[in-house]
Amino acid sequence: MILLDILLFTVLIICIITDIKVRKIYNKVILPSLLISITIHLFNSGLLGLIDSLKGVLVGLGVLILPYFLGGMGAGDVKLLALIGAIKGSGFVLVTSIYMALFGGLMAIAFLLFQKGVFQKLKIIIYSICGVRFGIKIPLAISKERKATLPYGVAIAAGAFMSLWLKGVLFI
Repeated sequence: MILLDILLFTVLIICIITDIKVRKIYNKVILPSLLISITIHLFNSGLLGLIDSLKGVLVGLGVLILPYFLGGMGAGDVKLLALIGAIKGSGFVLVTSIYMALFGGLMAIAFLLFQKGVFQKLKIIIYSICGVRFGIKIPLAISKERKATLPYGVAIAAGAFMSLWLKGVLFI
């Protein structure tokens, strides 16, 4: 349905902007959109539409709930994927999560490569590995502090856009 696609597209654009700027995905964007999408499904397809929408929510939550509880994901990211499930259904959110993981991995690699001191850290790791081969223990002096986070909402949105594009909904 075109109305739900417009809703999804609008929410994704808003979430990309807020996640990049302030590293937040706001409830005031997610919750009304969730209610709108569930209501549209209920009015268009009745009880079956409501069940499909709620099943999409549960699948979206299920995909990211463990990373959230382990501290690797924000609550807004989990709610965004649940919203995508509510709008487009469980099958769509599963496909989106595969592309989300791919885009998230690429973002993480890019983030690591452009981080300050990455070459120094790589050099320490290579020296340590070479030292182990010859029986020399070289301590790894790599800080475990994380100073910045990834705007994972961008990866979620990219996964959703890829899924929309593959379904022929998004023409680029």
